[in-house]
Amino acid sequence: MADFIFNIAKGKIAQYTSQVGTANAALVLLFVKSAGLEADATLKDYDTIQALLAGTTDEADFTNYVRKTITAATVTVDDTNDRVDLSFTSPVTWTSAGGASNNTLGALIIAFDNDTTSGTDANLVPVAKYDVSLTTNGTNVTVTLNAAGFARAA
Repeated sequence: MADFIFNIAKGKIAQYTSQVGTANAALVLLFVKSAGLEADATLKDYDTIQALLAGTTDEADFTNYVRKTITAATVTVDDTNDRVDLSFTSPVTWTSAGGASNNTLGALIIAFDNDTTSGTDANLVPVAKYDVSLTTNGTNVTVTLNAAGFARAA
């Protein structure tokens, strides 16, 4: 599960996830470097990826790095436990991550993009943050979700 949900996404995370795969909406996964990574208390106040990256937090740029786009997600309402679990197919892999140019990674950010055909970082809403501690070295980097999904609204 997420280390935290960004303030802008609280109360909306299930709505965002339910839109994934419709009208060009998607989730976008991006890594940020550990060097310069701002504190959670600062990060959770950012309303866009553009604002998040305008501070001291820098996006990864290791060899073969790309943002990953998720175009299918699941929203599961659990009336028994009074919650909603949010998920997408995992694992997600960055093949041959690093090697020629490596990064020490500090976090994985999931953002919501309401229109992948014309969106910019100013349109990407940060949804969830996960602490990561790894250095790329040319091998695959794989992200596997918790069995319950990437987030839970309760």
